[in-house]
This record gives sequence, structure tokens and C-alpha cells, in this order.
Amino acid sequence: YKGRCYHIEVVVGEENQYIAYVAYPLDLFEEGSVTNMFTSIVGNVFGFKALRALRLEDLRIPTSYSKTFQGPPHGIQVERDKLNKYGRPLLGCTIKPKLGLSAKNYGRAVYECLRGGLDFTKDDENVNSQPFMRWRDRFLFCAEALFKAQAETGEIKGHYLN
Repeated sequence: YKGRCYHIEVVVGEENQYIAYVAYPLDLFEEGSVTNMFTSIVGNVFGFKALRALRLEDLRIPTSYSKTFQGPPHGIQVERDKLNKYGRPLLGCTIKPKLGLSAKNYGRAVYECLRGGLDFTKDDENVNSQPFMRWRDRFLFCAEALFKAQAETGEIKGHYLN
């Protein structure tokens, strides 16, 4: 199981630059997982040290595979209803640094963002339940931060935990 380069074109006017067409067997990807597909294609290939530069210009997903994607459990309207925010963009951020903070300091960062005017914050995809910040502890400090920011701003706030 590996990708197969089925066509290579020279980039006109550019020295040592090519367009490569690569196909991957669908068995490499978990059905219904956009994350797995992109991590496999982009994450692994872009980390290949033998390449000096790389750019993804097009991605074609077979209909049979795209039909396995279930989509989100609900849409933007449900998020707007939960946050009571309408007629404007929702403003949020991913908490950084993504790794290394204690649960207490992570909660402090959540509070500062929400108190500063954001509607929501979210965990980075790499944050789960590491020894330095267990999920339960992060949940408790984030909940405290959220409730404190809500009390001070009078607005409904959100945090999305992994």
C-alpha cells in the first residue's frame, strides 16, 4: 500500500520544478475520516525530508469515498443558537502553546481569550490527556474560565474540548 506517481510534468520556465500526479489506494484511508485522509496525504508527504519544497495544488476525492463522510453532527445555526450570536462572524481561537501548559495555565489562557472578546476557544488537535494536563483537569479549569468570562461579560461563551 503506497502512493503511485502516474504522471510528471516539467514546470515551464522553472529549473528543477515538476508537477507530479500521485494516486493513493482508498484502502489506505479510514472510511468517513477527513482527518485521516489529510494527515496521510499532507502530513506524511510534506514531512518527507528528501523534498526541498512541495505544494499541494489539487486533490480529487472519489465519489465513493466522499460518500462515507457523515458531515458534522450539526451546523452553524446550532452553534449560533448555543452561543446566542447572530448577524456577525463567530470569533474563536485555538489555545497556544498547544502542548506544555498545566491544566490551570491552560484554563487561564481560555479565560483571557474569552474575557478579551472571543466567542469560543478550542483545543488543538494534539491536546488530549497527557500526563502534564489530564482531560478531567483541563475540563474543570476550562469550565471555571468559561463561567467566569460569561459572568464578567454577560455573554454566552464556549470552549471545545477534544
